[in-house]
Amino acid sequence: MKVYSIDTGKFKLDGGAMFGVVPKSIWNKSNPADENNLCTWALRCLLVIEGDRTILIDTGMGSKQDEKFFSHYHPHDTLSLTAALQKLNMTTADITDVLLTHLHFDHVGGAVIKENENLSLQFPNATYWVSAPQWNEAMQPNQREKASFLSENILPLQQSGQLKIISIPLFDSHHQLQEIRFSPLISCFVVNGHTKGMLIPKISLGEEQLVFMADLLPSVGHIPLPYIMGYDMQPLITLAEKELFLKQAVQHHYTLFFEHDAQHECCNLQETEKGIRVKATFNLTTLL
Repeated sequence: MKVYSIDTGKFKLDGGAMFGVVPKSIWNKSNPADENNLCTWALRCLLVIEGDRTILIDTGMGSKQDEKFFSHYHPHDTLSLTAALQKLNMTTADITDVLLTHLHFDHVGGAVIKENENLSLQFPNATYWVSAPQWNEAMQPNQREKASFLSENILPLQQSGQLKIISIPLFDSHHQLQEIRFSPLISCFVVNGHTKGMLIPKISLGEEQLVFMADLLPSVGHIPLPYIMGYDMQPLITLAEKELFLKQAVQHHYTLFFEHDAQHECCNLQETEKGIRVKATFNLTTLL
């Protein structure tokens, strides 16, 4: 098993939206906003080589949207997935699986490319995986979430015949998170607060457990329980899911890998008088 952090650049989002009910006077200390109240966030993916499978977890924002769209998000320091893979002496044709945590544009945008007005898959030999609840949500989005599901990111996956929908068994426990098996060494927690059926991959690295946090915990700054994004569809469910996850993460000594934290790739956790907090931050290469 090998894992690599894949950095595709940064973008900006409104700080208030990213921290919900938490006052700016608090979150601005760790995530300083610019004159437009925008904070900088990473677009970080994870590459996992497990046996004969080369698995990419999420694909960043991509580059096919128009100038007006990108003017809202200010992408910068961008690096294409093609260029990022070249650093590892790999090509997009080497990817066998793309595991999509969910289908919001900043997680799935790089899965599809646009050439001469034609849409095609970025990874021609890959199987694309998404949970059934998330697929259904993207196909019939509510009005609040609709702007995050872009048809040009999603429909080509279905039309290609390379899309696999992961069925999620019924689960009714309030004391633990639902966990499904994706591969021998990768399982996924299924969470529903940010969006229905979001997958949080957990990768077994010998004695270490690495968890790709997606939008359950976008950054180190979101670890305290009340720090929940305004983008979450069901914030009280997010609150319950965070509490369950953080307790499990401390108990089992998980390493957290952040998709959106512009400063920190990974951290581990500890119990404190104020609750569960960061113990140390570090890069993925330190863990390996």
